Parts: sequence; structure tokens; C-alpha cells
Amino acid sequence: MKTGLEHLPPTKRRELELVVEILFAEFQDATVLGTQAHKRLGRILKIILYGSRARGEGVDDPIGGYVSDIDLLVVVNHERLTDMVEYWAKAEDRLMRELTISHKLTAPVSLIVHTLGDVNGQLQRGRPFFMDIVRDGIALYEAPGHPFVQPEPLAPAEALKEATGFFDEWFPSTAYAIQRARNSIADGQPKYAAFDYHQATERLCHCVLLVLTLYAPKSHKLNFLRSQIEQLDARLVAAWPRGTKFEQRCFELLRRAYVDARYSPHYKITGEELAWLDERVAALQALVKMVCEERLDELRAQI
Repeated sequence: MKTGLEHLPPTKRRELELVVEILFAEFQDATVLGTQAHKRLGRILKIILYGSRARGEGVDDPIGGYVSDIDLLVVVNHERLTDMVEYWAKAEDRLMRELTISHKLTAPVSLIVHTLGDVNGQLQRGRPFFMDIVRDGIALYEAPGHPFVQPEPLAPAEALKEATGFFDEWFPSTAYAIQRARNSIADGQPKYAAFDYHQATERLCHCVLLVLTLYAPKSHKLNFLRSQIEQLDARLVAAWPRGTKFEQRCFELLRRAYVDARYSPHYKITGEELAWLDERVAALQALVKMVCEERLDELRAQI
């Protein structure tokens, strides 16, 4: 595991220091009054920067609307501490405030949280996502005495079997969700349509993550999932233009649809916005199909 941040400018290094400080502070607040053993003895064992920022390939283009996330794997010592709502929601909220209000951060922060045992199990099963983190990631914090195990590469035949199963399970359901959305538009139900476009997008993201890395985080957050898949294949960026306020607003409506389209009386979406979403979800569907089929062909060629 690397530890050097020399490839990053000083401003980015300071941002990462602030992020680590916030994570420890909010984790302490979430556990300090706990009487249960997992809270009293709860520890952060590692904080690892992974993805494009770790590789020195992060993009910062606020004018064009594309800024690479700061992707972090947080490793803890108990499974219950991986609950994002109970232990990490306040940290995520604070990090978002530092980005949007105080502007101490210049890029969104995306968290995944796993136990050390889970990560080591993933490495022993040859999961490419975690193997890439161990190979390319940078440890921003490591408690001594808690090493990762040596990764065990997965045989191409087994990788192909798993990836094919994921594709066959996840991809067909996206067409059903898109059709449901179109039926809802025809029936004059724009909120239901927005929710189903969200579902189609979420499933497409999970599909490409699972096929390419055999792992997908348990998340409904489309901004997070979009960031994850775009790092895997830059061609997927084209699915979601974000250069205009209209495009940004439409994606924000899609992001909010998982909750607000079902429960909020204030959620509104126009026919024009739904038409744009239909076009972009269809574009994402075509790109995901291409990327996944290319990966399956690569695995077949290795057997």
C-alpha cells in the first residue's frame, strides 16, 4: 500500500488532510456515547484514497461540469460500523457543506465503508475492485497491526462465469424499468416515470460495476454511482452531459427521484425534462451494453 501524495498539488493534499480530520471527528461523535461493545471499541483502521485521484488522473473542470470525486475506502473493525446512515451520514453531510458552502473542498467526497475481514475476504476471492485498491490506492491513515492479505487472482473462467451471471441478471431488468417509465409518461404520471428512470439508471450502474469489477457498493446515490462507473470507462461520461444548467437540473431531478418522486408533494418534473432523461438513460443503456460485452469478450479470450 502506497502512502505518498507527491503527485498531488499542495492544495489537494490539504483537502485530503481536512477530509481525514472530518471523518475521525464525526466517527468519534457517532460512537463516543455508545455503551455497546462495537461502539465503545469501534475503530477506524484505514482510510485509503483510490480511483482517479490516487492514480493522479483526477479531472477538475468546473466549467464543463466534470470534477472527479475523492474516492475513499474506510476500513473499520466491526460490521455494524459500516452502516452508512447511523455512522457516516453526518460525515457525508459535513463534507458536502465544506464543498458547497465553505468551499474548503473543491471535489465531492465518496465513501465506501467495509470491515478489514470483508476486504481481506474480497481479496482472497480475487475481486478486481479491491485488488486495484491495494495495488493503486494510497493510505491516508493506517493503524499498525492490521494488514491486508495477499490478493489471490481469480481464474478467467471463474471471472467470466460470475461476470456473465451479473450481466444476465442486471441488464435485462433495465429495459423493463425504462418501459415502465414510458408507460407512466403516457398515463400522465410524471413522478412514477422519474422514479423508474432512477431505477433504470441505478441498475445500469450496478450492472457495469459488477461485470467489470465483480463488486458494487450498496448505494442508491446516483451521483456516487455515476462517478464510480465513469472512472471505470471514460466513454460512459458521454451518457450524462453536464455543461448546461438544464442538464444539471435534469440529473438532479433524477437523483432526487428515488425518495422525492415517491414521497414529496413538492417534487415536480416537466415533460421536457422527462424527455431528456429518457434520451440519456437510453444512451447509458447502449454504452453499458457495449462496455460489458467488451469485458465479457476479453474474459473469454483469456480462457
